[in-house]
Order: sequence, then C-alpha cells, then structure tokens
Amino acid sequence: MTTRFFAGALLALGLGCAQAQTFSFGLWGDMPYQKAGDEPKIPALLKSINQSDIAFSIYDGDIKDGSSKCTDDIYQSALTMFGQMNKPVVYVPGDNEWTDCHRLNNGGYDGLERLAHVRKVMFPTVDSLGKRTMALAHQGQLGEKFVENTRFSHRGIVFATLNMPGSNNNKILDEKDCAHKSARTPAQCEASNAEYLDRDAANIGWLQQAFKTAKAQKARGLVLVIQADPGFDLPETEDKDESQAPGVSGYRNFINSVVQETEQFAGQVLLVHGDTHFFKVDKPLYSPTKVLANLTRLQTFGSPLIHWVRVTVEPKNPNVFSVSPMMVKQ
Repeated sequence: MTTRFFAGALLALGLGCAQAQTFSFGLWGDMPYQKAGDEPKIPALLKSINQSDIAFSIYDGDIKDGSSKCTDDIYQSALTMFGQMNKPVVYVPGDNEWTDCHRLNNGGYDGLERLAHVRKVMFPTVDSLGKRTMALAHQGQLGEKFVENTRFSHRGIVFATLNMPGSNNNKILDEKDCAHKSARTPAQCEASNAEYLDRDAANIGWLQQAFKTAKAQKARGLVLVIQADPGFDLPETEDKDESQAPGVSGYRNFINSVVQETEQFAGQVLLVHGDTHFFKVDKPLYSPTKVLANLTRLQTFGSPLIHWVRVTVEPKNPNVFSVSPMMVKQ
C-alpha cells in the first residue's frame, strides 16, 4: 500500500472533523444509453451540474445500456465524460459495465474479466474523478479487489460507495439463469457465485466500517450509494412481498446489515441507488406498514430521463437531507 494511498485515506477521513454547515451534492447515473439516443442530451446535463454550486457529485453506475457491447472504448468514453465535470465526481460501478457483459448482445465477455478491467481503468488513482479531485479512502489497493468501494467525509457527513450492481448482485440462481441469453459456461457461473459471496462479505464489512466512522465523527448523517435497486416490498401490492423474490436474493444480507446498523445509529441514513431509472424518495424499510424512521431511500433518474438530483445538507434540519430533482431542459 503506497504512502499516497495512506495520505489520501487520512485526508478523506479527516475532513469529517470540519464543522457541520450547509452544502449540496449531486447524484446521477444510468446514462448515457446508446439504444435510447441519450448522447445528444448529455452536454446539457453536464452544463446543468457544472453551473450549480454543489461541492461534488456521485455517479451511481451504468455507463452504458444493457444490450450494447462491453468494449474497452465504453469505459474510456465514461472517463472522458467524468473529465468534463468541474467538481469532483465519485464513480460507482453498475451491472451494465461488468455483471451483464456475459450476455450475447454484450459481446459474450467474461464478467469477472470486465470487473477486473473496471477496477484497473475506472479507478486510476486514489482520488475522485473530475477536473478538480478529492481524496478518497478505498477498501482495496489500486487495481485490486474492492478498490471501487470508497469512503470520504464532508462537513460532518460521511459518504460510502459500494459495488452492489443490478442483476441480483451477480448471484446466479441455477443452470437456467446461468445460460439465459448468455455465453457463460457452468464453470464461469460457479466463479461468479464465488465472486458474489466474496464481495458481499466485503461490502458488509465496508458498510459496518462506514457506520463506525460516522459514529466516531459524531456525524449527523451517512450517505450510502450503490447501483442496484435491491428490491423493497412495494406498498401497492398488499399480498406480495417483493423483497423476498429470488431475483433480488443477492441483496438480502446487505439490506439486513443496513437495518441492523441504522437501528444503532443516532443520525440520518440516506440510501441512494439507481437501476430503475425513475426518481423516487421514500422510507421502504422495515416494510410498507412499519417505518425505520432514520433511513430514507433515494432512487435517481436514469435513461431516457436525463436529469440529476441535488441533495442539500442542512445542519438545523432534523432530517438532515433535503432532496430536489433537477430537471434539465434540452
């Protein structure tokens, strides 16, 4: 582990000592999608974010659509896009850039090889992306496992990002699931499930460390950012609990840990994700009829809705976080 890595981690954690004061940050992801023709809309989006007074933004995954090829140039294009951001931007991996690359229409790649590529290419330094960068603490060393899980503090709020993508978190249910529209071999599916178990445990460890850091800093709030919609129980269906569906079973351990940690945290928790592509703010835990009061879920826009979300942190606000959808005119 390099000296620079240590210095970046210490700076990222030390920022939490700053006195709490009002600031805003941006959230965006699941764009641009080639199949939706999003590219012409991106300049207006970037201009909107750049002209705002946010301190930084976090991109919650999916730099491409789920039916285009996972070629190397896709990742370079994303880096070019992030390089146009005036303020720091923190990137969180999505399923379309690694988990789903096994699909025939994605080029039939080995998803684990693409994950290794993401770790090497999308996290070139210990700092964030953007024209102006900020230091991040990483769970892993550069180019290695879990480097994509990051943490930093800003003005009394702790932020943690985790590699938890859609497509059931890379958990494969059975042989049918393995072979569906896929170039995967049975051996590759076994390797994917082993990867899921390894990363799931690492994610829970990183989550627990984030709460520990927030408590140590006496933070009023903790922001957790993942890509996947983990499948909450929907209030619209009284006789069905969507959170127990096999297709979202890869998120259960993590969500259970979120609940346990949030129950023991005095501040507010904002759980951010993309994946479903429409803006939503609610309190989905514990269930539609029983609320975990200090946890709020924020689901961000996604293709073809090319907009972003502004979150303002207000020290005197008992809810800490105020959420505003930022509609971009084209």
